[in-house]
Amino acid sequence: MEQSTARYLDAAILYPGLEQDETREAIETVIGYDCITVCIRPCDIELAVDLCRGTSTGVCVVLGFPHGCELSRVKASAAQAYLDSGVDEIDMVANYGFIRSGAWERVTADIEAVTAVTRPHGVAVKVILETSELTAEQIVQATECAIKAGADFVKTSTGFTSGGATEEAVRTMLDAARGRIQVKASGGIRDAIQARAYLDMGVTRLGAGYSSLAAICDGGPRTDTGVY
Repeated sequence: MEQSTARYLDAAILYPGLEQDETREAIETVIGYDCITVCIRPCDIELAVDLCRGTSTGVCVVLGFPHGCELSRVKASAAQAYLDSGVDEIDMVANYGFIRSGAWERVTADIEAVTAVTRPHGVAVKVILETSELTAEQIVQATECAIKAGADFVKTSTGFTSGGATEEAVRTMLDAARGRIQVKASGGIRDAIQARAYLDMGVTRLGAGYSSLAAICDGGPRTDTGVY
């Protein structure tokens, strides 16, 4: 039996102005759809862990979001704090300024600062490249850095820049990955047709805002509001 789209979805609840009651309601919506994870702000870890306990929805938290410019040792410290709080996965933003500069050793070291913390605990790390800001060659090289650093996924986008996932960027990532790392398409995915197209290309995870779950999972009308 084909796995439901929801079991590929990290449903994002990342808008910085969300109130706690809104966040709680959004997490409960994600759990109701049986998404693979809820992707939340660090300030919402405790709430998400509590609500997801005993369900089949895990907790994914963003790190270095949305710009990726923190010191690597700060990213590592944050990763440890997230592990201590009970998260299941971490989506970290690569320093895409380093990527644009071709500073590949620094890109790798930045990612490895986090994977060195998570690897002993079996917590997956997805590296956000922010592909809308990169050339195809930069995407290829950054994917190689993520592989070298021991990450589990490369991911297209934060959803907080001018562009999200595109078929061109995803194909570039998949071709570069060659099965050595998984690929997550995220940013601007707002209906079932888009979601299925990326899955058919070979991605193993999707990122979408929680407000698009009805359109993606139930085939409802597309919603083009929101930043994610």
